[in-house]
Amino acid sequence: MLTQDDRRRAADLLLAAELRRTPIAPLTELFPAIDAVDAYEIQLINMRRRFETGAVVNGHKVGLSSKAMQQMMGVEEPDYGHLLAEMELRQDVPVVAARYCCPRVEVEVGFVLGKDLPGDGCTVEDVLDATERVVPALELIDSRISDWKIGLADTIADNASSAGYVIGEGVAPDSLDLTAIEATLYRDGEHVVAGRSDAVLGNPVTAVAWLAGKVASFGVRLHAGHVILPGSCTRAIDVAAGQTFTAEFTGLGSVSLTFT
Repeated sequence: MLTQDDRRRAADLLLAAELRRTPIAPLTELFPAIDAVDAYEIQLINMRRRFETGAVVNGHKVGLSSKAMQQMMGVEEPDYGHLLAEMELRQDVPVVAARYCCPRVEVEVGFVLGKDLPGDGCTVEDVLDATERVVPALELIDSRISDWKIGLADTIADNASSAGYVIGEGVAPDSLDLTAIEATLYRDGEHVVAGRSDAVLGNPVTAVAWLAGKVASFGVRLHAGHVILPGSCTRAIDVAAGQTFTAEFTGLGSVSLTFT
């Protein structure tokens, strides 16, 4: 467990790394006593700073939602981060790759809420009832930790490695089997990786329900209009300037990002 001064120092280091696009050594090395509670508090310190300058929350993302990633990190549950309005990307506007430290893309089945979700005790049925539409999504992740050498506390403190996201139109949740959506990622028209929606805790709806309960423990609710990214169907893929990534989903359509 860290002192509040150490938490602020860690938050300062992460914020400076993001602004200067200069990654830092892992917090787990710089602050060996750090734990998950510290990490969430560090994340919230930097979020509060952004809110003070006018940042708006567009939603949240879930990380470490596959069993393989949880086993690799030695944890038994996912983590989460904030999606801010400034992170929203557009398919028709190229992304400047140099704005980020070490960007990657992940393929996700996203959710747009039409109603507020309950907090503690949120169920899969609650999520389905509150979801306005399920959308094709690409999440842009980035690590302010050098070379992606992250432990659990590193990624939590670093806002779950969030950097940006883009979503497509999508469909109502009752129009498809949410556990069997095939997802394929193409880079400049060539197949890169494929996966399926049940890679996310067996059902991405389960991840959204978990998130609602988790953020409630910090006094946060998931509201109507929020975008929720429940976790990636595939491994993350490095990106570089000049590349275009397109994710295609059965029953959902496609979504693209171009990097310049």
